[in-house]
Amino acid sequence: MNQKEIRKQCEQIWARNKYYVLSKSHKVYLEIREYLKEPEVELEVLFQQINKVNEIQESKKDFHNAILHIWGYFKNTAEKDEKDELFRLLDEYRTTAIDKSSIIHYIHTLLEKYPNHYLQQSTLITGEQDEIMA
Repeated sequence: MNQKEIRKQCEQIWARNKYYVLSKSHKVYLEIREYLKEPEVELEVLFQQINKVNEIQESKKDFHNAILHIWGYFKNTAEKDEKDELFRLLDEYRTTAIDKSSIIHYIHTLLEKYPNHYLQQSTLITGEQDEIMA
């Protein structure tokens, strides 16, 4: 496989996994972004970097940040009460009243009303982190 094909595969894998990585570690997210700017990239290195976050304890701050990034895809189309509900859920999550699955479920609800193929492929949303194993 030539470098152009490898880069394209890396970009596709990153697109699916970037919000999952961001939800676990902003630092690793930035490291991967920088790696993907290099002239030559390797799938194995990308998988290793993505897999680093599997061992990281959930960070409420990083998960919250990832959800805010995802919210950006809805902010111009969602209704005020939908926004209010998401931010209410985020507040409850921060105070440990609910876990992140409630927020992911609500994102699924938004995606039913406002489909977005890019987000629907995200491993944070699908919960299919097994995809990133290589």
